[in-house]
Parts: sequence; C-alpha cells; structure tokens
Amino acid sequence: MSRTCGVLLPIASLPSKQGIGCFSRDAYAFVDFLAEAGQSLWQILPIGQTGYGDSPYQSFSTFAGNPYFIDLEELVAAGYLEEADVTGADFGSDPEHIDYEKLYFHFYPVLEKAYQNSPYALHPDKKYDTPAYDKERADFEDFIRTNADWLDDYALYSAVKEAQGGKSYIEWEEDIRTRQPEAMERYRKELAEKIREIQFQQYLFFGQWRKLKSYANKKGIRIVGDIPIYVAFDSADTWSHPELFEFDEKGYPIVVAGCPPDGFSATGQLWGNPIYRWDYHKKTGYAWWLKRLSACFELYDVVRIDHFRGFDEYWAVPYGDPTAENGKWMPGPGIDLFRTVKKQLGKKEIIAEDLGFMTPSVIKLVKDSGYPGMKVLQFAFDSREESDYLPHNYKNNCVVYTGTHDNETMRGWYEHVDRRDKAFARRYLDIHSTKDIAWKFIRCAFMSVADTAIIPMQDYLNLGDEARINTPSTLGGNWVWRMRDDACTAELAKKMCVLAKTYGRKK
Repeated sequence: MSRTCGVLLPIASLPSKQGIGCFSRDAYAFVDFLAEAGQSLWQILPIGQTGYGDSPYQSFSTFAGNPYFIDLEELVAAGYLEEADVTGADFGSDPEHIDYEKLYFHFYPVLEKAYQNSPYALHPDKKYDTPAYDKERADFEDFIRTNADWLDDYALYSAVKEAQGGKSYIEWEEDIRTRQPEAMERYRKELAEKIREIQFQQYLFFGQWRKLKSYANKKGIRIVGDIPIYVAFDSADTWSHPELFEFDEKGYPIVVAGCPPDGFSATGQLWGNPIYRWDYHKKTGYAWWLKRLSACFELYDVVRIDHFRGFDEYWAVPYGDPTAENGKWMPGPGIDLFRTVKKQLGKKEIIAEDLGFMTPSVIKLVKDSGYPGMKVLQFAFDSREESDYLPHNYKNNCVVYTGTHDNETMRGWYEHVDRRDKAFARRYLDIHSTKDIAWKFIRCAFMSVADTAIIPMQDYLNLGDEARINTPSTLGGNWVWRMRDDACTAELAKKMCVLAKTYGRKK
C-alpha cells in the first residue's frame, strides 16, 4: 500500500431512516464526505447476515449479505412498496441506536411484501405478465445460477430454519439435519416460495452493494472489508459442508474456538465456533478458502483477515466446556495456505489482524506472508515496558489505528486508562489540553511511518464510550451505535483533509 488514510465505520452505523445503516442515500453522502475529507479507504467490517448476539463475526453464512442493509426507498421507487410501508414500520425510534429486536420482527415482513409485489415472485401479479419485465427476470435467474454453489444451500437453510421456529440446525429433524436426499427434495417443494424470497433478498443486497461500491471507487474511495477466520456453528456453511470442520459422526463439534486465559480474562474467551479440519482443506488444495476469499475480493478492494494468528496456531477447546481454560494450542495451516492463495488468486491486498499475544512463529508467518499487520495506539502506552505499538517502533508495512471496533473510543480510553499510562501518553504526545483529545492521537497516527492510517469515525467526532461498537466477551449493548445524520459536516471534512495533506496521506 502507498501512504494513505481512511475511516472505519460499519455499514450498520450509518444514519438512515430504517433503524440501521444501509445502502441508502446516507451511504452515498458518506462516500462524498470521505472524498471531501481527503480519505482513500472506507473500512466497513463484515457485511454478512447477523445472527445471535447481532455480531457480524457470527453470521448465518460466510457468503450471503445482510438483508437489513437493503435500501427500502429503492423498493418504493421500483413500485414494490408504498411509502407508508416504510414509514409505518417500527424499526426503532432512536437515531443513535440500533434496535435489533424491532428490526427482526418488522423489517422482514416489509421485505416479504416487496417480494410479493415484485416481478420476481413465484406467482407474480398479472401486471408483470408482459415482456417489459423479461430482462429483470432473466437477470434474477442468472444471479441464482451464478451463485448456486452457496445460494441454494443458504436459501434452503434459511427457509427451513424459519419453518423450524428459528431453531439451530443441530436441533432439526434427523432427515433434514443430515441432508437426506428425500428430505431435501421435500423441503425444497414445500418451501419453494420462501426459498425464492430469500434469493430475492440476496439479489437486492448484491445489486445495491455493487452500485454503492462502484460509486465509492469512482470517487477514489476503496473498500476495506473483513473476513472472520471462523464461521458460526449454526450456519449454512456448517450444515451444508460438515466435512470442512472437526465434527463427530453425529454432526456435533469435537472442539471449538476460543482464546486462552490472560490478563483480561481468567477463564479465557469461549467463542464456540467450529474448528476447521485443516488436513482436509490441505488435501483439497484449500478449495473452500479460495472460493471464500474470491467472494470477498468481489465485494471489497482490500480484505482484512480477522485473527490472523489462528492460521499459525489456534486455541482448541473441548466442545461442551463452560470456559476456555482447558483448551490447547494446535497447529494451523501456516504459510502453505497463503502461498496457495497467492498462486491461485494472484497478488491481493490483504491486512493481517495480528493483534494479541505474538509468538515468534506468528511473527514469522506475518513476515513471510508479506501482508501489513496492525498497530493500535491504545496498546502503545504501557508505562511498564517498551511496546511494539509505539509509533517510533513501526515499520512502513503496517496499518495504524487509534482503536478498532473492539476497543473503547479514543476519548473513552483516555478517560479510563491507568493514571501512569495516561501520564506516559501525555509525555509522548506532548498533551497539555484535553480539548478534542482524540485528535491528539489521530495526529500521532498520521505522523507515523505506517503506510496506512485508519481511524474509527467516533474518534474523528471525539465521542466517548457511548459510541463504542463492541466489548468482547460481553452480551448485550454491542453493535448498536449509529452516527447522527448531522455528524459529517463540511468543517470536519476540511479539518480531516488538512491533516491528510499535512502528513502526505492524501492522494
């Protein structure tokens, strides 16, 4: 990467009138703001369908998009919805907070109505019985065929899951849980309408996203997207391809993912994701991973691989354990996977999320891959020891952040940090005033030799921890923050642009 800068803001955190950020006019306005602010990158986190806990890192599919991001106003313009269908739905009333419960109960019925009123329905209205809609229908059928390798399973999984009252697939009847051919065929027939509706949602999602991405690219803004290392246990991926994971003969995990006990958690972190059967992946030439990464590069310009250290070693916890304490380190695929990726997909722009405890072998894997790692300023100011996260220790090939989606905001960190660490930060940055304190750290990141600086939008707005995105290992209150619709002012764009120009980060 050349010397550049960007902003971290999830799609969900954009302002909009439908209870959650989406591919609406507000998203296009944010792209315009980024361009005016001299930015080149927009990091958006994963955009898959959120499941339990509302985390985009626990998705029902590694390939499907989040239906919540579909711009309903576009469906009104197409004639599939009335304006009252959108304005009359209760998606939540707080413009700075996402109410996922209300979205779940009120958003999908609106999408269902749009589907029934569209020319794509299994039995469309007679008004669509004209050649004028042949192209739209042909495009839809082409989308279904082109994406059949994941869409068929995802649509069936989603339809059966709804018919089963939302239960995890592991609790379904034995015949469909184990994908017996007769059961698969029976459910495809019984749920044909719902399956097509889910395909319609994905058709809309990808169509709208590609238009937004194209607009951003034309404005000089490149998209950075995340790929979680793991998939959710209850997902279309695990149901349709159990051979990829460490499952027993009954389809239950043998081990699950997590992190070992450390200074932050005495019992470790129990994520619960299934572990890959890496020997199987190697035998197949990492075919599924190549397919997965290829799909990501269709969506994003740059891909940040989450929990990169897990490809060197991963913490495997016996399934059923209440904590992560009894796990053990197991070897991952190492550089062999990434050599295969480079050979098969060519040179791609990838960021390695190499945070956490770094062993010599993990450091070597990041170096051998050639991918830039991450530096987080909030990890730098440990008054007890020298830190690799201090800017004077950086190499060029890295991406510096003030904080990530898993951290406090910069202002929140400064308000809560240990007094000795705060004193160290004040000396290091020569801080004499706490006014716009986050900007002191932003300037430090921009001054560094790191090729890329990406700053959470909350820090540009100098917000406190009320705007924090996620607190790891906690339930509730995460992934709900939204930016106000008046936050992106011309004055702020000018201030950001001056900073980008000053430190050689504006193209």
